Amino acid sequence: MASLRDIKTRINSTKKTSQITKAMEMVSASKLHRAETNAKSFVPYMEKIQEVVANIALGSSSNHPMLVKRPVKKTGYLVITSDRGLAGAYNSNVLRTVYQTIRERHKSTDEYAIIAIGRIGLSFFNKRNIPVALHITGLPDQPSFADIKAIANQTVSMFADGTFDELYMYYNHFVSAIQQDVTERKLLPLTDLAAKTKRTSYEFEPSQEEILEVLLPQYAESLIYGALLDAKASEHAARMTAMKNATDNAKELIRTLTLSYNRARQAAITQEITEIVAGANALQ
Repeated sequence: MASLRDIKTRINSTKKTSQITKAMEMVSASKLHRAETNAKSFVPYMEKIQEVVANIALGSSSNHPMLVKRPVKKTGYLVITSDRGLAGAYNSNVLRTVYQTIRERHKSTDEYAIIAIGRIGLSFFNKRNIPVALHITGLPDQPSFADIKAIANQTVSMFADGTFDELYMYYNHFVSAIQQDVTERKLLPLTDLAAKTKRTSYEFEPSQEEILEVLLPQYAESLIYGALLDAKASEHAARMTAMKNATDNAKELIRTLTLSYNRARQAAITQEITEIVAGANALQ
């Protein structure tokens, strides 16, 4: 059995740990509120630009490369993870899904490449010698579009110049504070616009082709930014839940250790009393 001093030390260290996890839980809860607001406020813009792009594309005879499905020689996977851990299964779920998908779809590393957003994902792919074409780390907890504009622009350009023939996104979709679902979304080519959009009549100036040249890259970049906002809300929710569970577990451990400490202390006192009584009897 551990000594009283050892048990007391464990109780004190666990209490300090629980204070840290409780503080992290409260910080994540604060960040979650703002991140959830950011993600939801971006949805109306996403829906409107999708409606406009779809109606222009469906109403024209444009053969813009972003709208045309072509033979697939190389696939790109844009994977959104966090820069830090302590977020439960947030990172492992999406990385496991991507890794399994790659193993099922491809036989050679020449057939695919990764665009990694987040240090955890970048480290995961580097350790397994999976090719990473682009990456970005160190994004703020509440990212602006300017923070990811460069990598979003490069990603879209790599599809436009034929580096990739199709591009998928993987991220955690925010459902609620206790539920985040791993989501696969085909980013490019934009071949499913018609299925998601109701037809609306627009008058255009200049021509539809010229408008699509500007709007289509912006739309694809906005899809990446929208997914990042969604993923950030999921990250804060997952970290808040993980820290709450850690705090609850610490409290339970403190309760168990305190019970053990009291039992050991009672046993030590009983032993001392027994020894004193035995000594007194021996003197008689």
